[in-house]
Amino acid sequence: MSMMDSRQPTILVADDTEGYRCLLSDLLEDQGYKVVSAEDGEGALKVLRGQDIDLALLDVMMPGLTGFDVCQMIKSDPETRLIPIVLVTGLDSTNDRIRGIEFGAEDFLSKPVNREELLARVRSLLRLKHFTDELENAETVLFSLALGVEAKDPYTEGHCQRLAKYSVALGERLGLPEAQLVALRRGGVLHDFS
Repeated sequence: MSMMDSRQPTILVADDTEGYRCLLSDLLEDQGYKVVSAEDGEGALKVLRGQDIDLALLDVMMPGLTGFDVCQMIKSDPETRLIPIVLVTGLDSTNDRIRGIEFGAEDFLSKPVNREELLARVRSLLRLKHFTDELENAETVLFSLALGVEAKDPYTEGHCQRLAKYSVALGERLGLPEAQLVALRRGGVLHDFS
């Protein structure tokens, strides 16, 4: 865990086998991480709705919602899409790994999990999550500054938001991908800020 972290990272462990959940939880807690666990996919989604999660370790073969299903749902939700996901599986076919990547998983671990590999991947993905969170916070500050400057002039109040809205509408009309629409929105808000 990095010294620059202001809070203890929280890791979700979802596995339908209690012994494996306990094993992963114990390994991670020994390293100072906070661990919350779920015994199935529905439970994992409930945990995600209830608290901030920094990383999710999902068993692929769970009853009901599989790890693939949960991964896809996490990555399709704007509120949770930036949570790194590691699929933990006994499946070893290339097609299963490709499927997981297509659903948005950042990494895979094969069962039985190697302790050192698990901890190295967790540290790496948590570091990446920390940097992503810092960028999100910086964007929020920039937006607040830009809108605060704009609000001081009654003649231009709302101009940045309108420009962002029109830019995105034009981008949608042109069929631009989501990443470019996000860039247009950001550019509209920040275009006068220098």
